[in-house]
Amino acid sequence: MLQATDLRKEYATAAGPLVVLEGISLDLARGDALSIMGPSGSGKSTLLYILGTLDQPTSGRLTLEGTDPFSLNENQQAQFRNKHIGFLFQDHCLLPQLSVMENVLTPVLVDGPPDDATRKRAEKLLDQVGLSKRAHHRPAELSGGEKQRTALARALIREPLLLLCDEPTGNLDRRSADSVADLLLELHKAQRTILVVVTHSPDLAGRLPRRYEMLDRRLKER
Repeated sequence: MLQATDLRKEYATAAGPLVVLEGISLDLARGDALSIMGPSGSGKSTLLYILGTLDQPTSGRLTLEGTDPFSLNENQQAQFRNKHIGFLFQDHCLLPQLSVMENVLTPVLVDGPPDDATRKRAEKLLDQVGLSKRAHHRPAELSGGEKQRTALARALIREPLLLLCDEPTGNLDRRSADSVADLLLELHKAQRTILVVVTHSPDLAGRLPRRYEMLDRRLKER
């Protein structure tokens, strides 16, 4: 369960506080999926980063599985994020010196070398995203869609409760975007994650059961 209550985010400026988000509340359970649309600069990504504990709200409360991640110290928060939250960004953020398989396994390396069960899970994920034959290739040898599918497998390697996607198809052509969207929704259903997708794509947003728009610093359900 993810619960966000009255989240607010503001930044100090010479002209006074700049309010980016206010009054944001959400209650999401396993298997829930929603999209967030809105104009550039409306605060969509800021909200996503707060939900992912990459940024901290000015006020309000956030809990994931009953834990307030902002009550943890920096190391504990990083461990919590790595265990419970997966990220898929517009830029795949793959490490160019590593193979596809090694990139998928990077989130587990904080616990030491991956065991056989983890490697088998990585192999299964690569099979699910259609990249079994690319496991030992480097990112430079992949297409844009293949890079994003690798990043999706990496985001799911630890079976996170919460999967956060920021413009996951924004850099892809239509065919690749449709393929990544299909896989994203298929794997979300299989793992019963809580899925939150920020997008400018009406096609992608329309495929999620709950749809929101960021307007005037607030979330409005469509």
